[in-house]
Amino acid sequence: MIDNVTPVQVLASLTLVVLAGVLGVVLELGVTRRLVVAVMRAAVQLLAVGLLFGFIAEAGRAMVLAWLWVVVMVVITAVVARRRSPELPGGGPVAAAAVAATVGVCLAVIFGLGVLDYTPVNVIVIAGITIGNAMPSQVLGANRVVAELEEHRGELEAMLSLGLSRGRIIRLSGGQIVRTALIPQIERTNVVGLIALPGAMTGLLLAGADPVDAVLVQLIVMYLVLGAVATSVIITVVAGMRQLFTPDLRLIALDGDR
Repeated sequence: MIDNVTPVQVLASLTLVVLAGVLGVVLELGVTRRLVVAVMRAAVQLLAVGLLFGFIAEAGRAMVLAWLWVVVMVVITAVVARRRSPELPGGGPVAAAAVAATVGVCLAVIFGLGVLDYTPVNVIVIAGITIGNAMPSQVLGANRVVAELEEHRGELEAMLSLGLSRGRIIRLSGGQIVRTALIPQIERTNVVGLIALPGAMTGLLLAGADPVDAVLVQLIVMYLVLGAVATSVIITVVAGMRQLFTPDLRLIALDGDR
């Protein structure tokens, strides 16, 4: 069990961050400021989350607040996706819809089959794990869709001139985009248990759960997350590529092209 973690212990965990920051300054790598900002943001955000967890646990309508939190996470996904790929029409709503659908499936399996108890904290944690893994891959996929239009406009126009349908072009060009966007998640899944111990399993082990039970729960969560990431990326890329074409099958003009 973990109890009575002190500020000194937290500060001691910054040892390697400080070392990296010093090396960044000495070698003029330009990374120190980003490290400092990341450390500060993580501290503020996680402390706020801890306070919110405590508030929700004691609230009379805790489950309602938990689901409200999930909705907020989905909305933030839309905002981040829109901010990261502003050139892609409808990118934010598409990303939010894809995440909402896949998170819904994950929560239905986890709690419908009784893998975990249906509690406010578990709802937030599972939704957070799913969204946290899906959003970076979605953003990467959306960015690659925009890059596809910027870098290969001539090839796409040539395909149109040859009479290829929009769906055929999406299948030809979208496959590589999806594969690229899924590389980080697939690689994390490939090495789990070899060089990485996933969070859900280690959390259960630290809480005193049976190792086999912890592994089985982790497998369920990991498979659901992998499927959620893959599905949301496919939806984002396909829907995003469809937005690259006008109704009369011409390529749209990006802001930088005008």
